[in-house]
Amino acid sequence: MAKKSKIAKNDQRAVIVERYAAKRLELKKQLVDPNGSDESREAARVGLQKLPRDASPVRLRHRDAIDGRPRGVLSQYGISRVRFRDMAHRGELPGITKSSW
Repeated sequence: MAKKSKIAKNDQRAVIVERYAAKRLELKKQLVDPNGSDESREAARVGLQKLPRDASPVRLRHRDAIDGRPRGVLSQYGISRVRFRDMAHRGELPGITKSSW
């Protein structure tokens, strides 16, 4: 089980990323616009730098949906490898069977 504070901080970052997503996308488009002037590119770069750090989606952490484990998360299922194995053994994941050969 992850610390509650780490889970809460990650949730708070997700809200901030969502809040600034449109502005960030607009600035990124201005930055790579081939028809834009050097001044507009520079203004877009400065604008991106002025956004909060937590507005970057790279700072989000994929966590286990059940207990918040930060590492070994299977993105297809949203749970960690440890939890996935336990749930699969108990038959709680439909369509998942333990392979044997």
